[in-house]
This record gives sequence, structure tokens and C-alpha cells, in this order.
Amino acid sequence: MNNARGWLVSRIERASRFEEYTVDRTIETLVKQRGLLITSIAKLNYNENLFIPPEKTRFLLEQVADECDVRMYPQDEINQLRESLSEYVRMPAECIVIGNGSDELIDRVTRLFVEKADRIISIDPTFPILKHCSKYQGAEYSTVPLQDNFELNVPALMQAADERTRILYVCSPNNPTGNQFNFEDVKTLTEKFPGLVIVDEAYVEFARYSIVPLVAEYENLVVLRTFSKAFGLAGLRLGYAVANPNLASALVKIPLPFPVSTVTLKMGLKALENREIMEAAVNQLKVERERLLAELNKIAGVTAFCSDANFILFSMNKPCETVYEALLEKGILVKKFGRILKMENCMRTTVGLPSVNMRLVEALKGILN
Repeated sequence: MNNARGWLVSRIERASRFEEYTVDRTIETLVKQRGLLITSIAKLNYNENLFIPPEKTRFLLEQVADECDVRMYPQDEINQLRESLSEYVRMPAECIVIGNGSDELIDRVTRLFVEKADRIISIDPTFPILKHCSKYQGAEYSTVPLQDNFELNVPALMQAADERTRILYVCSPNNPTGNQFNFEDVKTLTEKFPGLVIVDEAYVEFARYSIVPLVAEYENLVVLRTFSKAFGLAGLRLGYAVANPNLASALVKIPLPFPVSTVTLKMGLKALENREIMEAAVNQLKVERERLLAELNKIAGVTAFCSDANFILFSMNKPCETVYEALLEKGILVKKFGRILKMENCMRTTVGLPSVNMRLVEALKGILN
């Protein structure tokens, strides 16, 4: 090997030590491993919005296909989407940054504001993407546990911050606990935290309020939103951030050219123009969420927790792995966690359509009882 390329070997070895961000088991994997029919699988592990009628999404896609010439690069669609989102979130368009999913925006923020030996603080448990982004930057990542009632421990979070701390990440409603944090707690953290505060509102359409209005008051606040959950466009990868104009302007400048496809941008516009589809689906889901919560809590050995999102966390009196494998045998995919805070044997299920939810409930009854 050319000795001049020793640096390349070193960098590859360093990259190989990174913990890969792995996705959960897919339907295709389950079909191959268990010999099940793809139509028989209940997919409840990714928190997708199953209440959006597929025929309505297909209709919007057909409209986009008629309007798009995919031989051409995106034109002004990204600015059109910013204007439409401005009306949706009631903030100026210059406060809005479009990204290839909110995960890409998290990566963009860390690349812009975090350097080697800086610190990032988050909560535990929560969505883990920032942990991976911090490692790529050579930063230190640490967490502060939630309280036993799943609320933020504001004093502990403030105590954990020091002069090297650059980012505090809070997901609200939180994944996987499902609860939306107290508004005043989030406001206090934003006001007193010495660095950037990222509040991930991926599930906010299913919840009670948004903290987007605080962006007008605090220059250090970045609110992340997505089209993946309530709007049912997870496969298109479209997210956005809301921040003060100076911060938003900095975030706009660093991605590669054309970070989001024309088809995706136009589907975002169509989703906002036809938001009654989303609103009807969210309303139906909220009703079903409460029914499913009650049904889960009727099962002996199950404790299910109230949720402000489109999923429910529950714990069981049997080993998590045993129940998970038994559900897989029945073609039911959920997300397993094991221990969360002081609770053992925790799982999370998407709030699916009523028939799918009852299939889960009946399966759990048989497995646990």
C-alpha cells in the first residue's frame, strides 16, 4: 500500500468504530425469517400514521407526477414550501429551514455548532439520533434521566451544563415515553441554558400545544418538525426547522445543493393544501389512542402509559424478549426496549387502525395470561 495513504486507513478504521444507526426489523425481513405472508403482518414499530388513507396519498402523488418534470432540478418549490409552512406554523418564512427529514436537520445543526471536545446533553430515554451525530463530530454526549413520572428534571439538566456544552436536545412529545413535557419547564430550559436548545416536535400534531411561538423570544431555540408522522409522508423524508432568522439563515447555507427532491417538496405543498386529510386522521387516531390505552390496561400484567403522540409505551410482567418473539410469530411488529428508568420489560406500539390494535391486544392476552 502507498504509505502516503496511511491517513486513509486510519480514517476508515476510525469510522468503523462508530456505532451504526440501525433501523428496526422490516416487514421484508420478517417475511423471509418467519415465512409469513406480507399482507398478514401488523407493522406497529415505526410510529407511522396508518390513519392516512393510502388512496388519498396516492391521489396527491398522481397530481405531483402530472406537475413534475423530474429531469429538471428543483426550481422555486423550496421557497413555496417555506411560505406555506409560514402560514401553517404562523411564523415568518425566514424563520423556516427545509431539510431531508428532521434527522438531516439535526445533523446539520451539530455540524455547524459542535466541534471536537464540545458537549451535548439530552434526556434519557429519548430518540437516539443526536448520540450518533455527536460521535461523528468528536463531541461528548451525556444524558440526564427523566423523573419517574417521565417529566423533565430541570435542575439536573441545568447542573449538567458547563462552559463546553453546546446543545440540549429535548423530544416533546418524547419518544418513547409519549408524554409532552410541561410548557414552563421547556421555556425555563430555553431561557437559562447556555447553548442551543433543540426541541423535536415530530409528534406535536397529536399533542396539546407547540412551543414554536417561543422562537420569537429566544435566539437559541430550534424547533424541529416533520411530515413523517401526522402527514403520513415518512417515505418521502421531509422535515423543517423553525428558528430565529439569524440562526435559520446560518442553517440554510450549509447543506449540499438541492437537498430535497422536487417530488418531495411538491408533496409537502399538496399535504399542506389538503391538510384536512391530516386533521381528520389525527382526530381519529386520538380517539383510538384512548381506546387502545384502556384495552391494554385491562390486560393482567400490562401497564400502559398515557400518550400525547401516535404511540403507546407499556410494560409487562413477562420478559420483553419472550413476548416480542411470540408477537413476531403472530406477525405483529412492535418496538422492544426492555428496561426504561425503573420499569422492566417495556415495549412501544404504534396506534394502528382499530382492527390491528385489537389483534395486538388479543395476542398479548394469550401470551401473558
